Amino acid sequence: MGVNVAETADSVGLNSRMAALYQRDRACQGLGIALDEVSSGRARMRMTVAPTMVNGHGIAHGGFLFLLADAAFSYACNSYGPVTVAQAAQVTFLAPAAVGDELVAEAVERTRSGRTGVYDVTVRNAAEKVIAEFRGQSVMLAGAPHVGPQQAG
Repeated sequence: MGVNVAETADSVGLNSRMAALYQRDRACQGLGIALDEVSSGRARMRMTVAPTMVNGHGIAHGGFLFLLADAAFSYACNSYGPVTVAQAAQVTFLAPAAVGDELVAEAVERTRSGRTGVYDVTVRNAAEKVIAEFRGQSVMLAGAPHVGPQQAG
């Protein structure tokens, strides 16, 4: 795992929080999902499709693609500190992935308001072909809610 952000005082705290979260993330570790980068509201994770991840058609099972995208979403929405979880999510599968394909999931925050947020995740293969698009809605369980410009006062 490599958390790749500039070494400012804020990013050092982010690095240590995300590294600690990853160390407790047995699902990602068990499936070989690596955390490559994380910054406020963003994350990039990667996974190589193993033979045990294919369905009866010989292509990557959608559940594993969803899990990779969901993991990137999780790190992006937890990058602010308070415990944040998925409230809802959907995925659109656009192309198959095969055994040996290295997939990269990039999560980007679209908006946060109060205790909720919306994040988009794109899953691509090494040739940059889009394999899946994922949208997740998050909800903060602990900590202070985000105060956006429309709420500041």
